[in-house]
Amino acid sequence: MRYQPQHKTEVHRKIVQDASRRVRGEGLSGAAVAAVMRDTGLTHGGFYKHFGSKDDLLRESLHEAFREIGDTLAGAAEQAQPGTAWKAIVKTYLSPEYCEHVERGCPLTALAPELARAPETIRSQVLAELVSYKDRMVAFMPGRRRADKERAFFAIFSTMVGAVEIARILPEPAMREKVLGSARDLLLHSF
Repeated sequence: MRYQPQHKTEVHRKIVQDASRRVRGEGLSGAAVAAVMRDTGLTHGGFYKHFGSKDDLLRESLHEAFREIGDTLAGAAEQAQPGTAWKAIVKTYLSPEYCEHVERGCPLTALAPELARAPETIRSQVLAELVSYKDRMVAFMPGRRRADKERAFFAIFSTMVGAVEIARILPEPAMREKVLGSARDLLLHSF
């Protein structure tokens, strides 16, 4: 059977999206080739028609994760009232719904300890992804000058990442909301 020219591109995109969700939900080793390919309806052997190695899949998965969370946060910011874009980002990132769905969230909250121990090639890519993520989010941050906006980005995102990581550890929804709400209130009243 002959496929349309875009078929391989669409399959590739689906593999990367699935692997990205699996990596965030299950860790760096969560995107097992057999499981990802099975979820896409393909065989393990078809993997090498799309990727040179599992590391290639992992790198594309991380890129997809940063792109997805960037799109989510930029979308929230763009729909906010003028001057409140950064507050919409904080409210979105520190929401209970976001906290409950690690597989759709920021790769930093899901993978930070693993990424710190990852091979240099992966950490180098994560650094590049972080720079791109920062550059995209800085436009929405409070402050007049770029330096002020970058400082705000690092303070806001570091606080949010830590709060979500701690909240995800806690067993009770009320405890999680207390951590998220405390961080949300602190940030929304600090800038």
